[in-house]
Amino acid sequence: MDRRKFLSVTGATATAAVGGCISPGSTGGRSTLVVGTYSSFIDSPSSSPGAWLKEEFESEFDTDLVYQTPSNELNHYVQRKQAGVDIEADVYLGINIEDLVRIDRELDESLFAESGDIEGSEDVRSGLAFDPQNRAVPYDTGYVSLVYDGTQMTAPETFDGLLADDVAGDLIAQNPGSSSTGQAFLLHTIKEYGTDGYLDYWADLQDNGVQVLGSWSDAYGAWSSGEAPMVVSYSTDQVFADQEGQNLEKHQVRFLNDQGYANPEGMARFAGSEQSEAAREFMSFMLRPEIQGEIAVQNVQFPATDTAEVPSDYAELAQEPPEPVTFTYEELQGQVSEWIGDWERQFASN
Repeated sequence: MDRRKFLSVTGATATAAVGGCISPGSTGGRSTLVVGTYSSFIDSPSSSPGAWLKEEFESEFDTDLVYQTPSNELNHYVQRKQAGVDIEADVYLGINIEDLVRIDRELDESLFAESGDIEGSEDVRSGLAFDPQNRAVPYDTGYVSLVYDGTQMTAPETFDGLLADDVAGDLIAQNPGSSSTGQAFLLHTIKEYGTDGYLDYWADLQDNGVQVLGSWSDAYGAWSSGEAPMVVSYSTDQVFADQEGQNLEKHQVRFLNDQGYANPEGMARFAGSEQSEAAREFMSFMLRPEIQGEIAVQNVQFPATDTAEVPSDYAELAQEPPEPVTFTYEELQGQVSEWIGDWERQFASN
């Protein structure tokens, strides 16, 4: 999820093997589990759960955990599958529903295997499971919302309110073709205005001066530097701000129409992995209450399970929407790329 890329640093830590340098198997009598993920899951300069998870997992299981962080993330494995070469990883962390729809469309054979019996999966919160084929298991979730500087303004309460003259030029969003955050916000507007009305709404947003940047990092950075008082981001923003000692009044959260678009992240075992048992142990480990709580804090997201042990101060700062909304896999299948393509053509022409 690109929410965390803003905090990433160049290079890989000692816990990471980039782009297939280490293959699954065993070393020194211990088995090796290779986990692909996005780089800031393990090497953010503020907090990230990867190194802590590696230490905790290896202290309990007779398995060495090795991370891969290819620069093109999940696409790295899609391309290897298309080329007919070994995936050279066992598990992927960070897949969302839109990723799953896309790769299922692009590949003739599934990139991932059915999860099987994962202890703790019954504790995943209602509405977060997104894979009808039971391959991806959620391990955290975010809710896409507005974040605004409360020292400068009070954000509108509705989508229509973003079209008012007094907030002209005040919103920064992301390109849905290159940002998962931007894609979630686009999908939320489709939920609100339907496939027949969302392009008209975006044309009105353009007329009202919305700024669309390529990634969450670009948008959040521009907002942080004061280019505009509102940005499309995540409702856990005050957790991040508090960790950094920032003024929480400048990090206010607004759920438009009292809704937040749910964007769960999942983990899945690669089809063909020879480490199926170690993969299941790792996925079950990820769903333990104490592990879920630590992932939430260090990855600045919500836990995926009802049993997570989250610190009280985190629970006070992380805001859940009155009404979470999302599309299902079946609703997105064969649609999301077309919706994004139509948006890109219209946005470029205006």
